[in-house]
Amino acid sequence: MATQWNTFPIEFKGGLISNMSPLQQGLNAIGSATKLENMEPNRRGGYTKIKGYEKFSSTQIPGEGKILGLHVVSSGRAVVARKIDSAADTAYGSIASGDIGKTGYYWGTGTSWNHIATSGDVGGGKVYKATFNFDGDDKTVFVDGTNYPVIYNAAGNTATVLTSSSTNISTDVEGSELVSVFKNSVFYAKGTTVNFTVPFTAHDFTTGNGAGSISVGNTITGMIVFREQLIIFTQDSIKRLVGNSSSDFKLQPITEKIGCISPDSVQEFGGDVIYMSPDGIRLLSATDRIGDFALDVASNKIYADSDDFLSSTTQFASVILREKGQYRIFAYIEAQSTDAAKGLAATKFLAQGADGVQWFTTKGLKVYIADSVYSGTAEAIMFANNDGYLYEMEQTNAFDGDNIQTLVETPYMPITDPEVRKTAYKLTLYTNPTGQMNLKFRLLFNFDSGGDNRVQQPEEIDVGGAGSTVGIVLFGSPQSIYGATGVTYGAKLKKVYEENLIGSFKTAAMRITSDSTDPPFTLDSAVLQYRQNDRQ
Repeated sequence: MATQWNTFPIEFKGGLISNMSPLQQGLNAIGSATKLENMEPNRRGGYTKIKGYEKFSSTQIPGEGKILGLHVVSSGRAVVARKIDSAADTAYGSIASGDIGKTGYYWGTGTSWNHIATSGDVGGGKVYKATFNFDGDDKTVFVDGTNYPVIYNAAGNTATVLTSSSTNISTDVEGSELVSVFKNSVFYAKGTTVNFTVPFTAHDFTTGNGAGSISVGNTITGMIVFREQLIIFTQDSIKRLVGNSSSDFKLQPITEKIGCISPDSVQEFGGDVIYMSPDGIRLLSATDRIGDFALDVASNKIYADSDDFLSSTTQFASVILREKGQYRIFAYIEAQSTDAAKGLAATKFLAQGADGVQWFTTKGLKVYIADSVYSGTAEAIMFANNDGYLYEMEQTNAFDGDNIQTLVETPYMPITDPEVRKTAYKLTLYTNPTGQMNLKFRLLFNFDSGGDNRVQQPEEIDVGGAGSTVGIVLFGSPQSIYGATGVTYGAKLKKVYEENLIGSFKTAAMRITSDSTDPPFTLDSAVLQYRQNDRQ
């Protein structure tokens, strides 16, 4: 009598989950991951290896210490801020020796950096920015928490440093910590107060012409314009400013129970606002009722990971990848190596609220400050830390030349019954490679209990290595690596890999890893073939 085999399909979906018990996750979220590192949930399905990054310019940004400010103008141009040192003074004739220790502003196109302005002494914090166009020229205003604002004009790559003698400026904006543009006025946040300019100006505070100030009551920790409202965060509250001008501006509470702990976490994300609160990463979701809001914890699925992340440091950076519908936030620890640097990231799907967010982790991106811009069909995502270079994400298949390490680990799946022993025979892995692919996978049995001598753990299997057919051209030049010389037109990559198995188990998980500069690949699904034994 022939042996009857059963099949168990596994569809890779759901992203990283850490708020469920192992058995519950294996029963109810089969395709999710208990570990998902440098593999992003793809809106087309499966988990995809992330793209890498490379230097925007081979030339270091002049100065010393961390890159304090960053504005991505376009895919080929950026403005940065950094502390001036003696080396920068030597290299740039426009920088006076008395400027050492002050904040220098530079613009670059990928070949060199050009000094455009020097502000006052570095205050130790980040430089924040907002963009506007009041007169036909794109401009950006920078604030650093210590000095008067700096205005950058993209049309001529010039910058103006405001001072106490600037026309109609208010001394209240000196040391502004955050900035936003709302209803054609520039809003400067400092402490518990927001000062705003005369409409269509960046530094005119003549109250009779429409300028003014608003007291929020608590220290402001974030600002963002969202759906015709200026959302103002404090550590324990969220308010919104509505209206069209100083004559009808009204400050309304959204909640007095929760707030934002980091301005660097606030982003517009998938038609929503995402931010970091004391209890995790939240969404500020608009309901069907106009002007009403509901608060939603987006990181509930990964509370264990987010708790560790939030407690690791007080310095964060975030950025939006618009083409992927993705939000990434990074924990910055200056003494930490780049290889060890960690981040959380989320892809937004069609479902509303937290249900539509799937998470993964990043490792190997050390980010102190980040910014992105989308113009037409071109998106530029850049970041910097303390090494003096500006980096651009989504550019290569490596981390500045180094391998990208990926990890996917599924929950332990009971496969119909956690108390019935099964015998594994074959695993079929369905992938979508875009070039050569090298990875390893193995099954983990019975919660990988090292003390259970009755269970022998299967050996790790190489996929794409020597003698493998994954990532190899099926027709064309025999055994040619995809993209290599001699591959004939129409050659295709193999997408299906099968491996015979030996082993007995009650629950099984799958671990898939890669460590290479290969192009991105997608893990689509897997099918385990097994025989169910009699109940013991």
